[in-house]
Amino acid sequence: MLMSFTVKQTQQLSSNHGLLSLRGALLTLAILTLLSFTFLSLKYSTPSPQVPITKFSFYFFFQQKKIEKKINFLVSKISVVKLVDPEVKERNDEEEGGEEFSDIYHSPRVFKLNYAEMMEKFKVYIYPDGDPKTFYQTPRKLTGKYASEGYFFQNIRESRFRTLDPDQAHLFFIPISCHKMRGKGTSYDNMTIIVQNYVEGLIAKYPYWNRTLGADHFFVTCHDVGVRATEGLPFLIKNTIRAVCSPSYDVGFIPHKDVALPQVLQPFALPAGGNDIENRTNLGFWAGHRNSKIRVILARVWENDTELDISNNRISRATGHLVYQKRFYKTKFCICPGGSQVNSARIADSIHYGCIPVILSNYYDLPFNDIIDWRKFAVVLKESDVYQLKQILKNISHAEFVSLHNNLVKIQKHFQWNTPPISYDAFHMVMYDLWLRHFTIKY
Repeated sequence: MLMSFTVKQTQQLSSNHGLLSLRGALLTLAILTLLSFTFLSLKYSTPSPQVPITKFSFYFFFQQKKIEKKINFLVSKISVVKLVDPEVKERNDEEEGGEEFSDIYHSPRVFKLNYAEMMEKFKVYIYPDGDPKTFYQTPRKLTGKYASEGYFFQNIRESRFRTLDPDQAHLFFIPISCHKMRGKGTSYDNMTIIVQNYVEGLIAKYPYWNRTLGADHFFVTCHDVGVRATEGLPFLIKNTIRAVCSPSYDVGFIPHKDVALPQVLQPFALPAGGNDIENRTNLGFWAGHRNSKIRVILARVWENDTELDISNNRISRATGHLVYQKRFYKTKFCICPGGSQVNSARIADSIHYGCIPVILSNYYDLPFNDIIDWRKFAVVLKESDVYQLKQILKNISHAEFVSLHNNLVKIQKHFQWNTPPISYDAFHMVMYDLWLRHFTIKY
């Protein structure tokens, strides 16, 4: 106790000594400046025979007083320097900025300022056209692995961002639910026709599309059929902002224009994990269907490993209640290979249950990638790294794992949908991404 107190005193005295040294140096500089001005005044301001000595004396006295005032002002500024206890400063910083100033964000202060501006100014106009009982205005449901689409449709109506005045809008939302079409058994060909007729109807009826050729319009789809259903309108894909759950930039996703929608399987079966490092004794875990090449390789290479818990199928419910979800609580790293698309709801599951997600997917523009630094709370790998997977995970030190886990807990709120929405949740993060993109639009 005494030793730690002495060390703290020494650190504080060292800090105080540094500040006092700075003050002394500035004061010395001020005095030297005064002497220099005095010397130069005497050298270059020698009175001419025509100027009375009394007038020169008054002039020099006046100049000297001006210099003294400047020095006194400088010294007063130096003397108000406060010697702050580092612990007090850290506590004040936490009270002012909290987690928003963490380095898990690429630009923490920029994010905080832009977010505040978005909350104050951002407005979205929702086109009122379309029968809500068919494919428009309302989502299919708020559950399942495509729930993100449903939550967005509901949240945008409950939020402060909605405006009924299109002249106030920064962006225009095209409220067509391809997931709802899928639920009603609509064929792909008919989906394309429905989307085309709806969008062309909006273009003909309202003047807003033609101002930017749709650059200030956006639509939201979490099901991959939504991407296929829009293929009949190339200008819709090219011009509008697409918020999609399968943001693969090798098949048309444009990162600076489009938005990666987090695929979240809600409601979660169990409470959020985190701050439970001592319980995480398993190195890695994955269980799922072999519906992609990377999953086939993952299962073939590692399913018999003694340190990685890899299953080539979903865990049967017959083995016990919520066994699959409970595995997340016991594991350090949860493997998240892409399935039929680059994305996977398993990423959001891992984040929710406090298990470090290991991304095994090429060409995946991760959700909020332009806002948060995924490498601070996840392990991002190429698909070719699957063969060295165990060694890569074992090479991560305990200190690095603890840092990843602590950062993961901080960003859990960004991957949670709520109704009504709450600040910094998944809905607000998607809105922030939309807010950033509206600045690139030229009217």
